[in-house]
Amino acid sequence: MPTFHTQNIQPETLGYRLLGDFIGMLQNCQGELPFLQMALPRVSVEQAHAESVAVVQGTKGQWRKLATVGRAVDLPSEFLADVLDRNQALQQDDWSACPLFPNSDQLLLVKSRPLMPAVECASLAAALAAGYEIARQSAVDRQRAQRLVAMLEMTVRWNQTQETEQLLQTMVETSTQLLDAERATIFLLDPNSATLIGRPALGVEGGELRISEGTGVVGKVVQTGQPRRVDTDIANEQAQIDRTVDQQLGFQTHSILCVPMIDQAGKTIGAFELLNKRQGNFSQADEEALTELAAHATVAIGNTQQVESLKTTQKQVADQAAQKVQLIGECPLISDLKETISRVAATELAVLTLGENGTGKEVVAQMIHYLSERRDNVLVAVNCAALTESLLESELFGHEKGAFTDAHEARPGKFELADGGTLFLDEIGDMSLGGQAKLLRVLEEKVVVRVGGSLPITTDARVIAATNQDLAQLVRDKKFREDLFFRLNVVNLTLPPLRERGEDVILLANYFLKNFCAKARRSVPKFTAAARKRLLAHLWPGNIRELRNMMERLAYLFTGEKIDAGDLSFIMSPGSNEPVVPLDLPLTEATRQFQADYIERHIKQSRGNMTQAAERMGLHRSNLYRKMKQLGMEDAEF
Repeated sequence: MPTFHTQNIQPETLGYRLLGDFIGMLQNCQGELPFLQMALPRVSVEQAHAESVAVVQGTKGQWRKLATVGRAVDLPSEFLADVLDRNQALQQDDWSACPLFPNSDQLLLVKSRPLMPAVECASLAAALAAGYEIARQSAVDRQRAQRLVAMLEMTVRWNQTQETEQLLQTMVETSTQLLDAERATIFLLDPNSATLIGRPALGVEGGELRISEGTGVVGKVVQTGQPRRVDTDIANEQAQIDRTVDQQLGFQTHSILCVPMIDQAGKTIGAFELLNKRQGNFSQADEEALTELAAHATVAIGNTQQVESLKTTQKQVADQAAQKVQLIGECPLISDLKETISRVAATELAVLTLGENGTGKEVVAQMIHYLSERRDNVLVAVNCAALTESLLESELFGHEKGAFTDAHEARPGKFELADGGTLFLDEIGDMSLGGQAKLLRVLEEKVVVRVGGSLPITTDARVIAATNQDLAQLVRDKKFREDLFFRLNVVNLTLPPLRERGEDVILLANYFLKNFCAKARRSVPKFTAAARKRLLAHLWPGNIRELRNMMERLAYLFTGEKIDAGDLSFIMSPGSNEPVVPLDLPLTEATRQFQADYIERHIKQSRGNMTQAAERMGLHRSNLYRKMKQLGMEDAEF
């Protein structure tokens, strides 16, 4: 801060007489230049014989008038340079001049007859300097406070923006308003092409301006890492402006303020440029403010780019996951189901998926999620049958640290984790009535409260529920809440069992077999006509899960090139001691299959002892062989 040389204000001098007036003017001015514009007319009144009174500043080899009163005169440049070099009050011809501050480039210049004595000029300069510095510092403090408030509001908005283009647009708009400029552009360095990419660029197709790394003022700032200013009235500085860019933008640049953008590693990543100060030239205070803005902008851009990168990665992961989710089948029931899924996915409706175990209810939930607008967010699955009454609330709604004995740390629940995504509640029919009541409240209010907490947490999770039970019957039996049933059952999707899907069994078998053989690094065996017929005849009590498991066994354990009916190892219906005979077979064929299965099971239980097996069936051993021959069964070891 300049030091006041008030010791030069001698009693009975002009400066001494005017000092009180100058101090009084400070209450009505908003900066140093307004102060000078108010003070110099007072000097002219007091110094009636002065032809011209001015405060001038030497900048980059040229002189400019900060304030003036009286007749317009040409400035005596050589005389002013001499005053500046000698740093004291001097006189020449009709001119008197004195630095406002020691070693200052701001001078008081008076042209008068008779000539103003040097001591008068020095005292007047000192008085003006006192008021000038107070006004300047007051304006700096006021502007600094205003800018800090504005910067705080801006940086908060910047850090809430997660898209780079929107962020850059917000940055240039707010910076031009704050620093009173016509335009602003942020240039980011593209290291792969050694170019600077400026956005937004008005007047350029695509809103993007590309210049080589060393071009113009921006290029010099990026190369040196130092701020630069170009003033309107400095010829050698105006030559630095790249007029080809002006032509490209359809714009006329008069003044420039450009500062580097430096990341946390100390690397220059670009530059923040302002064009055309609306009043005068950009000041040192503007440069300091833009430098601070550039620092915040660099952090905000880095954060936004990181978020965009994560979103891109997340989208790629979601796309890959979506490609793996398929509902294989061409039967009318599955075709209708696919069409319904595509329509339902685009909505926010709750979905209830029904079907036997192993029919693909979770695959349907995944398809709905990945076909919806929520696909880039998380899909969270919860098996309600695996949750006890005591764990259900903590699992779904989360808990705070110390909420119960084992709650060593706070943990979000599944509703929180699925916020913005999809929550799949499998086996919903096994949820307790108490859990159903709590679930209904969350579905209605879309707010959860963690166990042991009191803070309501908003959740936006789409719920897809599934069960293999008859919920309507459970409602009639008072085992499932009717209000929750209607809340979940907005859209009802029923998956057909595999036994009702006809040729889809073969499609699925080939699909699974191909995938498992690829993992086993072996060629894919073919099904014989007898094997295909046997697959279609089976009732598939385990549905698709049973078929998938069978194909996995064949891929890893079967070594032949063709899979025959005898190579298929079926699992009997759980809880049944009898083989399952398909209902769509003619009676003769069903009877033959039953007898063959019946004989085969007795032989297995007898561990291949044909005499013992025959006795158990009430047959003679020779009659057993004759019956097996009639049924087409081979006389083999069992």
